[in-house]
Amino acid sequence: DNGKVFDGETTDASENSFETTITFSEEAECDNNLSENLCSASEGTCQFSPVDEPKEARSYQTELAQPAINGKNTLICAPTGTGKTFVALLICEHHFQNTFLGRKAKVVFLATKVPVYEQQKTVFKQHFERSGYSVQGISGETVANVSVEKVIQDSDIIVLTPQILLNSIEEGIVSSLSIFTLMIFDECHNTTGNHPYNVLMTKYLQQKFGSSANQLPQIVGLTASVGIGNAKTVEETVEHICTLCSYLDIQTISTVRENKEELQRFTNKPETFVRWVNMRVQNHFADIISGLMSETEALMRKIYSVDTISQINKNDFGTQKYEQWIVATQKKCKLLQLADKEKESSICRDLFICTEHLRKFNDALIISEDARIEDALAYLTEFFTNVKNGPYTELEKQLTAKFQENEPELTALSKDESNENPKLEELASILDEAYRYNPQTHTLLFAKTRALVAALKKWVEGNPLLSHIKTDVYVAQRIPQCIFLTQFLGTVGMTFPMQKGVLDAFKTNKDSRLLIATSVADEGIDISECNLVVLYEYFGNISKMIQVRGRGRAKGSKCILVTSKTEVVENEKHNRYKEEMMNEAIEKLQNWDETTFVRKV
Repeated sequence: DNGKVFDGETTDASENSFETTITFSEEAECDNNLSENLCSASEGTCQFSPVDEPKEARSYQTELAQPAINGKNTLICAPTGTGKTFVALLICEHHFQNTFLGRKAKVVFLATKVPVYEQQKTVFKQHFERSGYSVQGISGETVANVSVEKVIQDSDIIVLTPQILLNSIEEGIVSSLSIFTLMIFDECHNTTGNHPYNVLMTKYLQQKFGSSANQLPQIVGLTASVGIGNAKTVEETVEHICTLCSYLDIQTISTVRENKEELQRFTNKPETFVRWVNMRVQNHFADIISGLMSETEALMRKIYSVDTISQINKNDFGTQKYEQWIVATQKKCKLLQLADKEKESSICRDLFICTEHLRKFNDALIISEDARIEDALAYLTEFFTNVKNGPYTELEKQLTAKFQENEPELTALSKDESNENPKLEELASILDEAYRYNPQTHTLLFAKTRALVAALKKWVEGNPLLSHIKTDVYVAQRIPQCIFLTQFLGTVGMTFPMQKGVLDAFKTNKDSRLLIATSVADEGIDISECNLVVLYEYFGNISKMIQVRGRGRAKGSKCILVTSKTEVVENEKHNRYKEEMMNEAIEKLQNWDETTFVRKV
């Protein structure tokens, strides 16, 4: 019903949608202040490398760094784009210039994602190697080709993905965390549960409270959002933040308090709009695919009684929840233990075949709901073509035959213009308006799955309304203006060099002005200034959404959420309340004296 209004005034953005305004105060414009300066922030003086003319640390960055420079275990919380990596450089500079008790300083910088790891490794190399420090990095992609022990032994700064360090400790390659004098945790809000960050810190705390007399490294955590966990009140949020701090052995939280005016000069305040759009009146394509999914599930039950099957229902078809069920079911298959090993192998293979078909059907439902039916059908057609080119077992033949029975009707539906997706019409309107008003617009378009990313890219390239933001195919060596990026690696996704190429193109090539991405782009990666961020049925928890909205770094930028789901709008509203609650809780904690805070943590 288009008569609904969500927290704002209804506008006539289009016939099938309305728009509401939500204003956030947040993420900073990035001016690449990863400088050439070598600062001793505690003295308020800077010595500069002669290589390039330096940029000075901003006062708010020195403020953020100060508690760590004073030697305290510090959680630094500041908006995306305010230069937290530069703050880390300031801390490291001071750390190296102030070695203590004859110990040789050795820093480890931990990054959770390979693209972020590569980015930070490059930054640290560029900054420190000119001063004679050795900087090396190891990730899952390079660990097989290097000696972890030698890299750590010979380097002053080591940039790692956390699992590498954890494996090295468990394998005895690294004797203990005491070999480091400073550990920096990028995106430290991930220190929870079984995350490698938390497992590493458990080892740290065991060593701290054990009998070991070895000195432990200083801890510094970096994040744009500490989150609130499951908190419903400010008091519960305080408890959540204290728990996070206890996991990281934090002594103080550092935010910008003294230099807020300066921070605001570098902080963009993007408007966030919600475009609520009607769904298709009917989606017969989805009805047919749902029927095929029910038949496939019935087939699974005949093969073997997997108890997880009873936990799902048709209402979950075409959702992330169903994808999670598929993953859980495949794990159950791997744990199957039968006396007849040949039978066990056969059952596992058949169940895996069924769940893979269900996964593709589920993906197709998501595509059909959020993109074009023809894209969803093309996705399935490609899958079944690949199936036929593989071993093509009897079960696969049976499943393929069922799909082919419905293929003529599915094809007819994909060509029926009455099945156009209102959400795509709204997205086209948003992009057309943005690029006609400002042809130099840089847009970051978030979608929830890689299959949907590919479908949206294909749609943009084929949409006449958006022809003015597409590539001139007659110009040789020109990078397409519509590029896409997903977090998935391997044969069906993008390798890291491919991802890096896309990001570099978006950052440096004036003709690359639309980046379509999954969640790989929502945390930690340095992306060129965007003045339009579009969340296409894309939502998450408070930490995720603070990161995502922070991608709108350019002045005058805005963020638009396109959705046909009331619950998505409600989720966005709740995230705003949670963000306010989080900020209030942090303020409350910072008003405690240090003794009270440390005792609580």
